[in-house]
Parts: sequence; C-alpha cells; structure tokens
Amino acid sequence: MRIPLLSWLLLITSICLSLLSVDIASASDQCLGHQHSLLLQLEEDLAYDYLSESTKLIRWNRTTYDCCTWDGVICHEGYVIGLNLSFEGIIYIYDESSLLSFQHLEHLDLSHNYFDSPIPSWISRLTKLTYLNLSNAGFYGQIPIELSSLTSLVTLDLSSSSLQSKFDYTLLTLEDPNLSMLVQNLSELEELYLDGVNISARGNEWCKALSSAAPKLRVLSLTNCFLSGPFDQALEKLQSLSVVHLDNNHLSAPVPKFFSNFRNLTRLTLRTCGLNGTFPREIFQVSTLQILDISGNSFLQGNLPELPKNNALQILELNSTNFSGTLPESIGNLRNLSKLNLHYCQFNGTLPGSIEKLTQLVYLDLSFNYFVGPIPSFKNFKNITDILLSYNSFTGEIPSVHCEGLLNLVCIDLQYNFLNGSIPLSLFVIPSLEEILLSNNKFSGRILDFRTASFSKLHTLDLRGNDLEGPFPTSVFKLESLSVLDLSYNKFNGSIQLDTPQGLGKLFTLDLSYNNWSVNVSGSTGQSTLVSSFPHLQSLALASCKLTEFPYMKNHLRLVHLDLSDNQIHGEIPNWIWEIGDGHLNSLNLSFNYLKVMQEPYSLPDSLNVLELRQNRLQGNIPILPTFAQYVDFSSNGFASSIPAKIGHNLSFLGFYSLSNNSLTGVIPNAICKASSLQILDFSNNNLSGKVPKCLIKMSRTLVTLNLGNNKFRGSIHNGFPTGCLLKILDLNRNSITGKIPKSLANCIALEVLDLGHNKMVDKFPCSLKKIKTLRVLVLQSNKFRGKIRCPNTTAIGTWERLQILDLAHNNLSGEVPGGWLTNWKAMMLEDDGSQAEVINQVEFELGGNMPSFCNTCFTLVAFMMHYFAVTVTVTSKGHEMELVKMLTFYTYIDLSDNNFQGSIPEELGQFKALHFLNLSNNALVGQIPSSLGSLRQLESLDVSRNGLT
Repeated sequence: MRIPLLSWLLLITSICLSLLSVDIASASDQCLGHQHSLLLQLEEDLAYDYLSESTKLIRWNRTTYDCCTWDGVICHEGYVIGLNLSFEGIIYIYDESSLLSFQHLEHLDLSHNYFDSPIPSWISRLTKLTYLNLSNAGFYGQIPIELSSLTSLVTLDLSSSSLQSKFDYTLLTLEDPNLSMLVQNLSELEELYLDGVNISARGNEWCKALSSAAPKLRVLSLTNCFLSGPFDQALEKLQSLSVVHLDNNHLSAPVPKFFSNFRNLTRLTLRTCGLNGTFPREIFQVSTLQILDISGNSFLQGNLPELPKNNALQILELNSTNFSGTLPESIGNLRNLSKLNLHYCQFNGTLPGSIEKLTQLVYLDLSFNYFVGPIPSFKNFKNITDILLSYNSFTGEIPSVHCEGLLNLVCIDLQYNFLNGSIPLSLFVIPSLEEILLSNNKFSGRILDFRTASFSKLHTLDLRGNDLEGPFPTSVFKLESLSVLDLSYNKFNGSIQLDTPQGLGKLFTLDLSYNNWSVNVSGSTGQSTLVSSFPHLQSLALASCKLTEFPYMKNHLRLVHLDLSDNQIHGEIPNWIWEIGDGHLNSLNLSFNYLKVMQEPYSLPDSLNVLELRQNRLQGNIPILPTFAQYVDFSSNGFASSIPAKIGHNLSFLGFYSLSNNSLTGVIPNAICKASSLQILDFSNNNLSGKVPKCLIKMSRTLVTLNLGNNKFRGSIHNGFPTGCLLKILDLNRNSITGKIPKSLANCIALEVLDLGHNKMVDKFPCSLKKIKTLRVLVLQSNKFRGKIRCPNTTAIGTWERLQILDLAHNNLSGEVPGGWLTNWKAMMLEDDGSQAEVINQVEFELGGNMPSFCNTCFTLVAFMMHYFAVTVTVTSKGHEMELVKMLTFYTYIDLSDNNFQGSIPEELGQFKALHFLNLSNNALVGQIPSSLGSLRQLESLDVSRNGLT
C-alpha cells in the first residue's frame, strides 16, 4: 500500500517534534550555567572544621557541568531549589550573598555542623523556603524574630542537643521573642521541631500559641524545652496532630483525655514530665497509635485496659510509672508490638497466656514488678533480643524448649525470682547471646558441658545465689569472650585450677566465692599465672575458697577490687598487696582470716576506698586511713592501742568506720569529726573512756548510726543534737553515762533505735521523744528512770507505730501499764514478718532511694545492712540473760520487768500477734492473766512471775 507524500511529511514532522520536546525536557532538568557558578562560589565561601570529613561537598566536581547531579543538590527546571549540607563540618559562611543568591531555594538543611554563632537573621531573606533545618548545627542564643517572616515554611527544625554539641554554653533560647511571636505568621507549618530550645513557657502560653497560629500542625516535637503545665484545652484544636514529643519538660499535670480525640495520632511520648493523676484509658484505644512512651513519671497512675484487635501499637513504654494491676488477656491483640517496657511499675498477678502471641517482640522488660507464676515460653519470640524479667516472684522451671530457636537473643535477665529446676543447656548454645543473668533464684542440679563455647559471644554469666552443684563444666573456661563470671553462693564442689592457664583472657570480673570447692592458685613464694591468664582482670573475689595463702599478684596492674575473705590465710598481710593495680587498689576485703600483722613497711594507697579487715587477729597500732577512704572496717581484731590523734590527714570522704570488738583504750580524738561525710561510726565493745565528744553529737546532721556501746564512757550526753538531725541509730549501752536524755534528741525525727541501757542515767520517762514516729527500738534497761510511763496532756505517749522492741527493765518506773497507748504499736500486730527484699527496699527508701557511695560491692552492702538493721539486745527470760542479734523487721520484744508497775495486765497485749518475748516479771501486777494472751502464736517466751497475779 502506498502512503501519500503529505502523510510521510506529517509523520516525519511529528517524530522530530517529539524528539525536540524530549531534548527540551532533558535540558530543563540540567543545571543552568549561573547556578553551577553559584554553587562553586558557595563552596569557596564555606569554612570547615579540619577534624570533620565532608561527604557531599568534597564530591562537587567542577568538570561535571550538570550540578543537579551533585550530592546534596536538588533542582527544578535547572534552578537549585534544595541544598542538603548536613554533617559537612561547616563552621562559617564568609559571604551570605553566595547562599542568598539561590532565590528559588525551597529546601535548606544545615544541620549537624559547627557554626558556633547565633542563627543569622539574613536566612529570612530566602522567602521561598518550605523546609528549614538548622538542628544541632552549633547555633546558640536567641532565635531571631525574622524567621517568623518565612510564611511558606512547612517544616522548621531548630532542635539542639547538648549531647551532640561540642560547646559547653547554653544553646538556643526562645523567650524574647517568644514562641507565640515566632509562629504567628507560620500558618502553613506542618512540622515543628524545637527540641532542646529553652522556651520557658506555661501551659496556657505554648498550647494557645500553637493552636492559634499553626492549625495544620502534624508533628510537634518540644522535648527538653523547659515547658510547664498544665495542658491547655486549646491544644485539642490541632486535630491533624500525628506525632507529639514533649519529653523531659516540667508539665507536672495530669494527661488530658483529649489526646484520644486525635484520630491521626501515631506517636505520643511524654517521658519524664512529672505527670500525675490517672492516665486516660481511652488513649490506648486510638487505632492509629504506634508509639506510646509515658515512662519516668513516677506519680502517674493507671492500668492496662482491654486492648482492641488490630491495634497498631509497636512500642509501649510505661517503665518507672505507678501503673498497677494485672495484664489483660487482650494484650495478645498487640500483634505489631516490638517493644514492651513495664520496668519498675506496680504490676502484679500471673502473665496471661496470650503474651506468647506477641511474635514481633524484640525487647521485653517486665523487671521490678510483682508478677507471680510461671514465665511464658519464649519460643514464639523469634526476633527477641532482650528478655528482662528480674526482681519479680516468678516460679517454676524453664523447659529447654522455651529457649530454642532464639537466634537473635542478646540478653536474658531472670535475676531475683524463685525459679527452680535445672538451667536449660540450650541457653548456652544461642550464638547471639551476650548476657545470661540468673542470680538469686533456686536453680539446682548440675550444668553439663556444652559445645560451641569457643564460638560464643557470651560476655556476662551471672549464676550467683542459687543451689547449683557438682563440678563446674570446663566449657565455661572456653568462653573466650567472657568478661564477667559470677558463680558465687552456690554448692559447686571439686576444685578449680587457677594456677594453670585458662581461656578467659578477656575476663574483667571473677567471683567464685562461697561454694564447696577449693580454688588452687600459686602462693606468695611462687610466680602466679593469674597475671598472665587474666591480664584484664579488675575484680577478683575468692571468699570462702579454702585458700591458705595469698595468691601472688604483685605485678597485676589492672586489679582494683580484691576479696579473699573467709579463708584460712595465716600470718602477715604482705606489703606488696598495696601495690596491686599499680598502686590504684580500690577495695580490699581480707575479713574472717587468721592474719596477725601488717608487714612493714607499708603504705595504704590513696586510691583505697574500701578496706575490710574485720574478724582477724591483727595487733599493734590502728593504721592511718588513706586519703580517699570511704568504708573502713577493722572490727573484731586484737588492736589494743589508742585511736591515733591524727587518725587521718583527710577524712572528708569517709562514710563508714568500725573499730568495734577490739581492746582500744583512751579517748576518741576530736579529729574524727573532720569526717564530714561520716554516716556510720561503730566503736562499740572496747575500753574507750572519757566523755562522748560534743562534736560527734553535732555531726548527727550526717551521722546515721552512732554506736559507742560497751565501753567506759562517762558524763552526760551533750544536749546539742541539731535541727535536721539524721540520726537513725544511737547506741550507748553498757557505759557509765549519767544525767538525763537530752531534750534536743527530739530533733532526730528519723530516729529508729535508741539504746541507753545499762548506764547510770537518772530521769523520767522520755516524753520528749513522743513525736518521733519512726522509733523501732527503745532500750532504757538498768538505769534509774522513775515515775509513770504516761506523758502529760496526752492519752498516749506518741504514735510509735513501728515500735518493735521496748526494754524498760530494771528501773524505778511505777503506775499502771497503760493499755490505751499499746494499740498504737502496729508493727507488733503484724504476723507477716516481711522478706529480705523488703529490708533492702526499706534501706533504699529511708536513705532517699540511694545506697551510700561506699556500698559499691556486695560485701560492703551486706555489712552496711547489718549495721543499719541489726540490733543487739539482752533478753531476760526465766532469770537468764541471752544476747541476741536480730534484724529489726523480724523481731518484737517487750520487757518491763523489775520495776514497780501496778494494776492488771492490759488486755490489749493480746493484739500483738507478732510478739516474740514478753517479760512482766518482778512487779506488783495483780488480777488474772488475760485470756487474750493465748492468741499470741509467735510468742516464744512469757514471764509474769514474781507478781501478785491470781
């Protein structure tokens, strides 16, 4: 078929036009010549930090004409409309005109540079900007008001983080002009990031400023902005909000329910804002919500409601809040959940079986709660990296199948529960596992040898405080990545050869204490392989390992913590031991051995913070304390000297000092009062004399425990206990103290133990102490106290709800035993004695939530608790005296014997369900023994003899 010539011409013309249009379009995407020149001029006008490496500008090539292909450059129709110069190490722009020349610029990113200057106001002349990112670029000072003229802005990011800044001074502020003035013209704004900017605005100010000026706002990120609350209802107008980050502000208010009305809400983070009240349950029902983080708000209450199906939550962080209750079965509906953090809340009950449906979990933290029952199977958590269930009350065994297939697991922490049975061998062969923390449970049986040890990534293995037995598998010593190994407080037997090379060259911490095995190491006369086998070792604990001599570690340069207590080491403490760690030894425990002297010459290193030498046979002079000593215990030795007048050159760090149970003589030097941080001082059971130094009484602003019992102190107690006294334990028992109880002792409103027994004090019953609500122990035995134990103008001597030990025996007290005030003593009415965990919590609570800094090792913590809670009382039962040491929370005792009490035995005594000892003997009591005493099921001894009872 023939095609007419005209048709051919039309076809050819059409093709040519098409090709021409393609060429024109292609040319329009290429960089225009003057834009190329402007970019090169900009590059020349930038100054850089010489330590930073450019990743974009360094690739700008003068020989490549099409600058639109350069890294960080975005073009449209040949014009540069976007510049991303982030992370380029820029410190200065010499000529702003080179940047202002880009009049078509819509996108500018100068984040993560080092400008070290205020934000230049000339940026506002880039009037077409829709995106401006100056975050973490080293800018500081007041944000210029000129930025408010960028009316086309859709995204504004001025956030700054002091963690990412190389500058120490204050970063950006937004006070004058304030937030309202900055955003007043930014009606197109959809994303606002001002994290770390000091805004310092009240709730009604910042909420109203945003709601009135930026109605299209989708992303609001104002973390660390010094915002205060409460939330204003005006914020509810921002119905487009999808992302809300307000972490680390001072909101101090309830969370408003209106957050549940934001139907596009995907992220809500209010971490550490001082929130209070009850968290709205409706927020959990927002179907679009993916991330909810309200952690770090300890006064925020709430519980997990029933959760809907098809819930979008991926991250749920409620840790460190006051959330409580049980987990609902519907938690299994959170099929997209990758992180669940309920650490340090008040949740209880058993875990619902549906939790095993959370197959996308990567991070699970339920630690520090009150969960009970069996732990869930982990086998469905194929992506899990962290399983943290410590400090609960989980019980039962862990079947081996629970731990199979967890190829991504990095850390498993089941410490402080009641888990039993054997430890699954499958745990040790998970290739990705780095931490196994199973301490303080009831695991038993043997740990068999396992393969793949040499390929393991395991760096921490903590099996402390279980019932594991048998010889320990040699496989453990092939875990070449291991840095922490704690096998203490178990029942392992056999022997361990530490005097032969091991495969644990990376080990930092090794604790083999308190088992049934023998640990073999080279002694002081040989060359120990400890140095060569464990070159990185920093902490070594071999307590109760049947050692008979010191392992030779003189040349170990890294060791700073050493515990050789409770062994059979005799003789002298070698002077080379103070050179361990290149003279930087931090803690040393040689307690419970048979050591007699310290080899001369010696010099305690200044770095020594903790020194435990108690329960040995040391003689001679008391060593001068090192400069930075915090915890020193020389108790239960044979020191017979006086306390040196120059007890130490600098005691400002000393927190614990015990010389008890020696044969020390002389007076307490006033130099001890230079210990301005001293919390516990125990010089009991010596032959010290003189008066109790007045400065010690004045030190009760820091002193928690003062124990000078069983010495030869005389004179009266100085009436100088200051306002703000922190004293909790005052023990002056068995001295020759005279006079009265100082009235100023009432300033010690946290006092828990007062023991003035076996002295020569003449006084009335101490009504001045009636307002001390914390009192647990009151011992006035064997003095000359007289009169009634009833205070004027009151029906009770005080609340004393915690009182557990009352010993008024061998005095001249008279009158009736008032039954009315007995009913205040609630602690004696509780049958449940509590648990060890509650004791620890009580210590932490009463010290403001933190242990003293010197309690940085286990042995100092135990010793601290014993001094803090243990009370020695002399119990008189059936005419025989018994000295008992009891933990306060476990023991109750009343002794009113050998006085002149009259009347009948109060019926109210029958309410003391927790009472262990009751002695009312040798008084003038009459009537019958109340039948209510028959209900005292905890009573171990009852003595009502030598009265007029019928």
